[in-house]
Amino acid sequence: MPENRRSERPPEATGSPKKKNAGKLVGIGLALVAVVVVARLTGLSEYISLDGLGRLRDWIDGFGVAAPIVFIAIYAVATVAFLPGTPLSLLAGLVFGPVFGTLWAVIGATIGATLAFLVGRYAARGLVEGWTANNERVRRLDEGVERQGWRMLLITRLVPVFPFNLQNYAYGITKIGLGTYVLLTAVCIIPGAAVYTFAGGSLASAQQDLTRTFIYLGIAAVFFVGVSLIPGRLRKRDEDEG
Repeated sequence: MPENRRSERPPEATGSPKKKNAGKLVGIGLALVAVVVVARLTGLSEYISLDGLGRLRDWIDGFGVAAPIVFIAIYAVATVAFLPGTPLSLLAGLVFGPVFGTLWAVIGATIGATLAFLVGRYAARGLVEGWTANNERVRRLDEGVERQGWRMLLITRLVPVFPFNLQNYAYGITKIGLGTYVLLTAVCIIPGAAVYTFAGGSLASAQQDLTRTFIYLGIAAVFFVGVSLIPGRLRKRDEDEG
């Protein structure tokens, strides 16, 4: 039976070749760069900042020193409520700049992910189990945790095979420890959050030149690609040891 279970390792857990994953991530980075360049060259970025994102920035700034706390709370609630985090990460870069924007976005997303995890484990475990009972990916995730422990969490966070917000609840019904979950979730959120907050930060000032924008996005993209290759190396090491 153990041999059969090993032979049924889900394709998502083993993943695709490293070159394919890296190619996808590079593509995402290039797409972000293209969006920023077009927005800056056409003046669209200034228009958006003044008419749309600028109002949100002013609203959050209106809270003064409490602005980061308000933003973190909004991000946490959005994560629990299955709302996408990308727009909020862009907003974080616009409001707080790339460095502090990344920090607040990571904290907010981690708090939200932890709350969802606790709901799945304690507050509504039966509901979550029923909700995910027929989900093949959740079943494979649970089996992956049984076999690989924290490595499964690392793999799915860095190379998400199904939505981040769904993972938060699903991990609550696995045997992964809370401390391990919180630590790895926070670390693995950083690359993605950095890419989007740096992109948002590049729109924050009309005086910021394209060279600086490329530097910001380049650093974030390289970090993103580098960290995302860790799961493949872990799997290779496990295979070599096995």
